Amino acid sequence: MSSQTDQTTGDVVTDTPERPRRHPLLIWAWGLVRLDFTGIACGALFFCLSLTPSLLPRGWLFQGLIGGLNGAIGYGIGVFIAKMLSRFVVRGRDWRPPPRRTLHALKAGIVALALGASVLMLIPAAAWQRQVSAEMGLPGPDTPGYLRVLVIAALVGAVCVAVSRVVLDSIKTLARWLIRRWRLSDEMALLIGTAAIVVVLITLINGVLLQGFLAGASRVFQPQNTTTRAGVSQPTAPERSGSPASFAAWDTLGYQGRNFVGTGPDVDDLERVNGRPAREPIRVYAGLQTADTDEQRIAVVLSELERTGAFDRELLVIVPTTGTGWVNPVAARALELMYNGDTAMVAMQYSYLPSWISFLGDQQKSMESGRMLIDAVQQRWAQRPPQQRPRLVLYGESLGSMAGQGAFGWLPDIADMGFSSVLWVGPPNASPLWRAITERRDPGTPEVQPRYDGGRTVRFSQAAGPAEIARDTAAPWQGTRVLFLQHSSDPIVWWSPDLITSRPDWLSEPPGLDRTASMRWYPIVTFWQVSADLTNASAMPGGHGHNYGESVLDGWAAVAPPPGWTARDTERIRAALRDSADDDRAAS
Repeated sequence: MSSQTDQTTGDVVTDTPERPRRHPLLIWAWGLVRLDFTGIACGALFFCLSLTPSLLPRGWLFQGLIGGLNGAIGYGIGVFIAKMLSRFVVRGRDWRPPPRRTLHALKAGIVALALGASVLMLIPAAAWQRQVSAEMGLPGPDTPGYLRVLVIAALVGAVCVAVSRVVLDSIKTLARWLIRRWRLSDEMALLIGTAAIVVVLITLINGVLLQGFLAGASRVFQPQNTTTRAGVSQPTAPERSGSPASFAAWDTLGYQGRNFVGTGPDVDDLERVNGRPAREPIRVYAGLQTADTDEQRIAVVLSELERTGAFDRELLVIVPTTGTGWVNPVAARALELMYNGDTAMVAMQYSYLPSWISFLGDQQKSMESGRMLIDAVQQRWAQRPPQQRPRLVLYGESLGSMAGQGAFGWLPDIADMGFSSVLWVGPPNASPLWRAITERRDPGTPEVQPRYDGGRTVRFSQAAGPAEIARDTAAPWQGTRVLFLQHSSDPIVWWSPDLITSRPDWLSEPPGLDRTASMRWYPIVTFWQVSADLTNASAMPGGHGHNYGESVLDGWAAVAPPPGWTARDTERIRAALRDSADDDRAAS
């Protein structure tokens, strides 16, 4: 600071100190760091709500990711509320702005309260996670270790807020350019700038990032499709696709296809379990590399069914697969053991991608593939004289359930097409037939276990155990039988975009058999909680989450029992399944 004398008045004039100019990049970077204190309060609230329990237990890392994401969303909502209040409520008031000391004290109090509440909330959060873990029969987290959630959440939230500010700065920069270039009004320039950036982002995400992700994921998972699991070898029995007599070459079936046809019980295994002469089970499969198009793969499948004599068996089972072409080995083995090998199963691969990627990226493809397979096999089956047809059965699990439902416009279509039994396990919430039946369920029945038309054709079970499934499927049950197995803790069944804005019935009603009563619905927060549960759904112990374990056997016993079947027979097959599982673990 310097002074000089005014030559006219003789007064001493002191120069105002000049502030050092900051680089524009530093100003922009500081804008990314500077936080709104109403946003901090709302962000802390959303973070605390994200710590409440959901369907499945979450470790500290996943909880940190979900907590940070929810905190960032809450922060954005808080900023919006603050701007609206400032613009339309408190603008021009005599008391605005408050004294600087009051303002600083208020900001410090908000930060302290938000941080304190977030830390303290982690203590009951760890207890909630131990409670949910106990429901699954798993050990829960310790409280000190769960404090790491706050660190991960802070990092994730900071990244989300920074990215959102970059987007907002892009909108403002474009608006300023429009004002200078075209002399537009501030409101019009901001509207056009926002619309342009939103269009660019949507195009980038849907047209570039999503498609690029799917293409990249396909390239990542395609090499695995060419491998074969240790211990699995080419079958020699002509009743299997991939055998020397097959129209579908072994090396074209893919990883899951080779697992399907190269494993399972043979005649000796069946005779040892059932104590009477058996037949070699038929397993027909076509991989993505078996033929160039869906139509050509369908043709191979039909040729395989004719070659193996599948239409002369007692049971013909169509199995729409999950994303990679996976068929539940427990479901296949259980039915073959029950019918002593007098069965034929047919499946077809339609993707290299795991189910969760196929579900997010191209649900329609799975349903189209399932419809094509079901229609083709059913039409060939219908061409045979009624007295020479096998019983027609449909099975689907997870995305395979959704794929199978794509073949039917409504429930009566299942019986009209000749199916005697249908078992659908863990259907995704977007499954069209499941959703329609659930929405039209009998009054007074809960969404987690609905009843439709008094259970005449379709029934639902939470699959908590053999006794519970037997009770849900008890006689009388005449004609076509359709059974849905769905755990109350399975996020595949209950995840829906609707969770963002509306509370579903299953969270308004008493909790299901393995869902904690402490779970509550919160807008936005619950959606991300259940989304996180999706990633861990299949890793739960049998009977929880998306792991249905041996309950598939009880489902088969309910919808497609052999003549004279008893509960003792079911337990005999259950013991055989456990022995084969032990053998598989020992071999691996």
